[in-house]
Amino acid sequence: MAEPEFTATGVRIGKRLRSLTRAGQVRISDGRLELLTSYGSEIDSAPVQAVRASKPWFAAEDRALADVNGTRYLLTLGEHDPAPGEPGPPAAHRFIEAVRKAAGRRH
Repeated sequence: MAEPEFTATGVRIGKRLRSLTRAGQVRISDGRLELLTSYGSEIDSAPVQAVRASKPWFAAEDRALADVNGTRYLLTLGEHDPAPGEPGPPAAHRFIEAVRKAAGRRH
């Protein structure tokens, strides 16, 4: 098995207004995106070509949207919530770029 192209742990994964896990994992490996619980169970997965990743205009810097198999997930990729007015870690930007790169897309 190849080394993952992107991996993030401690990810809060939500669907609509419901939190699915507070310490999940996001992994891109072998051209596939996987959303996992903290126990390693799969929440959802799809080939990266079928995934749409974006930055929500309404959220903090550490959040990203991922449309996987017709379901929209809100991902909080920072290790912790940033202080009010402070930017979070650039993990959301890295995630979006990793999806685009793995899918062979530009911007």
